[in-house]
Amino acid sequence: MRNYEFTVIFDANEEKMKEGLAFVTDELAKAGCEIAKQDDLGVKTLAYQINKQDKGHYVYFELSADPSKIASLSHVFQLNTLVLKFLFVNPEK
Repeated sequence: MRNYEFTVIFDANEEKMKEGLAFVTDELAKAGCEIAKQDDLGVKTLAYQINKQDKGHYVYFELSADPSKIASLSHVFQLNTLVLKFLFVNPEK
């Protein structure tokens, strides 16, 4: 298990954000990730439009996960329309 910082951007719409957050946390749990910290950073203006959206709702996680699961999680998140953008970062490198 390695530590990761994970940031995800959802639609600024509150309903879509809650639905997306539930999806992401469920997928992380299915992959066996242990969430150490979760911060709701709120709605922020995006630097550029993503899917015709000017604003996004940011959520930050600190988690432990098996490195082999990160690629499959990335694929699942790319296919979901509720997730605008996401980024996994290994802070130990």
